[in-house]
Amino acid sequence: MTTEDNFPVDLSTSFKAYDVRGIVGQSITASSVKAVGAAFVDVLGLEGQNVLVGGDMRPSSPEFSAAFAEGASGRGANVQLLGLISTDELYFASGALKAAGVVFTASHNPAEYNGMKMTKPGAVPLSSETGLTEIRDLAQSYLANGIPADKTVGSIGTADVLKDYSQYLRSLVDLSASRPLKIVVDAGNGMAGMTTPAVLGSALLPGLPFEIVPLYFELDGTFPNHPANPLEPANLVDLQAAVVKHGADIGLAFDGDADRCFVIDELGAPVSPSAVTALVARREIARAKKGGEEHPTVIHNLITSRAVPELIEHDGGRAVRTRVGHSFIKATMAAEGAVFGGEHSAHYYFRDFFNADTGMLAAMHVLAALGEQDGPLSDLGREYEPYASSGEINSQLADVPAAVARVREAYTREDVVVDELDGVTFTAKDGSWWFNLRASNTEPFLRLNAEAVDAVTMADLRDAVLELVRR
Repeated sequence: MTTEDNFPVDLSTSFKAYDVRGIVGQSITASSVKAVGAAFVDVLGLEGQNVLVGGDMRPSSPEFSAAFAEGASGRGANVQLLGLISTDELYFASGALKAAGVVFTASHNPAEYNGMKMTKPGAVPLSSETGLTEIRDLAQSYLANGIPADKTVGSIGTADVLKDYSQYLRSLVDLSASRPLKIVVDAGNGMAGMTTPAVLGSALLPGLPFEIVPLYFELDGTFPNHPANPLEPANLVDLQAAVVKHGADIGLAFDGDADRCFVIDELGAPVSPSAVTALVARREIARAKKGGEEHPTVIHNLITSRAVPELIEHDGGRAVRTRVGHSFIKATMAAEGAVFGGEHSAHYYFRDFFNADTGMLAAMHVLAALGEQDGPLSDLGREYEPYASSGEINSQLADVPAAVARVREAYTREDVVVDELDGVTFTAKDGSWWFNLRASNTEPFLRLNAEAVDAVTMADLRDAVLELVRR
């Protein structure tokens, strides 16, 4: 396919706070990508250094990879084309090879989108506060005035990191002694269709005691079966049915670029990302303490279940609460030397994975925990989900500040603690409930997350807050 344009592209429409996403042929084109590749090298000072370039299965990714490579090599970088990769493969390669890089992906967005996730050497994230804005502005200048040709042109070669990535993940979690497990994996026609056979199967490495039942492993960036966004319950229906049909022990669902993983138990019920965070935290704390750390640090964002910090403290770890968003988690991971971090959105971050997020490594921890004991995943999951949660509920509003003000007026009282780390969080002093309201940065939405000691209390709280919000 061609994504070339005959019109000026305004990069501010596709550059977001943490990455780049736009509609192919409109807000992201081959010529704009070439300009970004050149600016990437110039802003980060990568002349003479290696730059890694790969992409997911979207139809435009190969052309965009080639365009970025042309722009980057034209400014003196030596490009290694990695071909088809997941986002966490880029993070692995960037960390292991200490090279800056980019992966072309729009994650869970629809087929007409593509974008870029970029890293500095060592898988250090790029955001609007750490270079992304400067890259955008310089690329915009290059689009208007042309890319300078005053550098020695770098080389363009190829590399394949899938086997090294798979071996590295297996070195972090030993699954060879697991009891036999039947696993249904829904790749959503995304990159997990390639990484799952490599990491959990026998495509590149010796087989593990797993029977993998594949759902939608064909790489197809048009997403013919369902959107590759497991955060939406409708996109889990096929996996839930397949787990029950095949009598499987567990189901795994990945998003399009395979950096997020959702878990389904043997009954077809979702295991909350908070429960996964708590489960993985327990394992990583134990491993760190075995290595001599007294109080290993685990990061969690403020809308994960309160069971997460409770378990971390119970197991002798130190819980650090942070804002929602991967740049905040990654920055706090690095600053605190944290062993692990988890988010409600099913992003999981590991110190041993260059402080980057990887859905596959989180899935491996869940498989290891399940494979080490005889009980079903539903029993294991209940251990980590003692509270009732509303999930995230969006309200589209004409006046978000007015809605928040109504809730503040109702809940600013002696028996409630209020804090404003990210949006506004209201917590009952007796510990019976909490809820958070956060305004979306990009849409006219107010997001509610609520949790309570039981389902009745949670439902009453949820309904009371929504009545105020939507009045």
